Amino acid sequence: MRIMNMTCIVAFAAMLQTPTQVSAQYCGAASYRCCPPVACQPVSCYTACRVERRTCYRTVYETCYQPEQYTVNRTVYETQYDNVQQTCYRNVTETAYRQENYTVRRPVYETTCREEQYQVQRPVWDVSYREECYTTSRPVYETIERQRCRTVMRPVTETLERECRRTVMKPVCETVMQERCHTVMQPVTTYRTVREDRGCWTTQRRYIPGPVLPRLTCDPCRGPRICMVQCPGVTTCRRVYVPNVVCRQVPCTTYKPVVVRRQCPVQVTRYVPQVVVTKVPYQVCRMVPEQVVEKIPVRVCRMVQQQHTRRVPVRTCRMVCETRTRKIPVRTCRYVEETRCRKVPFCVTKKVPYTVTRRVARCVPKQIATTCTRMVAKCVPRQVAYEVCNMVPVTVCPGGCSTPGCTDCSAGGCDSAIDSPSNATDPGYAPRDDRPRTFQPEPDPGLQSRHSRERAV
Repeated sequence: MRIMNMTCIVAFAAMLQTPTQVSAQYCGAASYRCCPPVACQPVSCYTACRVERRTCYRTVYETCYQPEQYTVNRTVYETQYDNVQQTCYRNVTETAYRQENYTVRRPVYETTCREEQYQVQRPVWDVSYREECYTTSRPVYETIERQRCRTVMRPVTETLERECRRTVMKPVCETVMQERCHTVMQPVTTYRTVREDRGCWTTQRRYIPGPVLPRLTCDPCRGPRICMVQCPGVTTCRRVYVPNVVCRQVPCTTYKPVVVRRQCPVQVTRYVPQVVVTKVPYQVCRMVPEQVVEKIPVRVCRMVQQQHTRRVPVRTCRMVCETRTRKIPVRTCRYVEETRCRKVPFCVTKKVPYTVTRRVARCVPKQIATTCTRMVAKCVPRQVAYEVCNMVPVTVCPGGCSTPGCTDCSAGGCDSAIDSPSNATDPGYAPRDDRPRTFQPEPDPGLQSRHSRERAV
């Protein structure tokens, strides 16, 4: 190993002292021109690593839920009513009167007389007489009798009875059932699903791969070169919260108004028409014809002519002027203030107590057995396949090229042998693997113990 390291240092120094132009491959650190063909073959056996993949199985526990019947005591509230006497007050409005003085103006009428003179025409009548002859007829009355037959209707009164029918309203008391409605608060129990998180904190391991760093290696075929080397990773532990959402039914009791109808006996008075027959006496007057002969005095008048002389007054009128004085009444009005008193009504409100009976509802609890169904969690194991990659050491001897199919190093067939290290025994060396790596998480011992406890339960 020490000889190979010294060879790499000498080759690197020779490369720096050579005035020839260096190729741009491998960042100018190596060239195929300085690699002799005999330098590609290893001088001793070395150990390389190959990737071996195998499929493993692990047990994964899944949680399933099965229905389970169980009996619980449910509290049911019944409504009972108690009669409670309560004193209430109602407002009663009464009318009161108060004395109020007010001033009015009363009209006072006064009558005075004033004298007034006026001219009138007074008639003056003069009477003169003249004689006048006239003839008058004087009636002379004589009384004679004569008979006259006539039919008169004589009233005859009889007493009869007749039926008088009248309808009266007779009160009849009956008991009828009347439907009355009242509202009660009835409890209603409903169930709602509540999601609870019953998770826990677990410790989770995480593998963090190391950084890929450039490293200077010496290749006997190509000389010193820079390779990207994967550093060892670090395993970290952290607390991770694993949620476990559990659904459960929570009873919720609410009160819902319910209209209750019931039949109540009520005394009803109704009036029934009834016909009452009574006999009423009445008088009937009927006229009976009757012949009556009577003597009627008849006064006969005859006229007798007579001559008379009389003095007829003749009245003449003449107008005479006169001056008269008269008193004319004059009415005057004046207002006199007076103070009067009147009663003004106003309303007075006072509270009058009265007692009412009301029914107070109270809830009485009662236990009733109820069968419910709940979901019981059960762990079911299941086998899950996963792939594990292992590095298997392989010993390569210098009987030929380490890579299958490599025939000539000068033709570039040893490119795959660049990573076949001559320093495989170096503790810091890691074989190069360009394939993607899969890191499988380790099973959590805490989770496995919990699953074992659930299986035991």
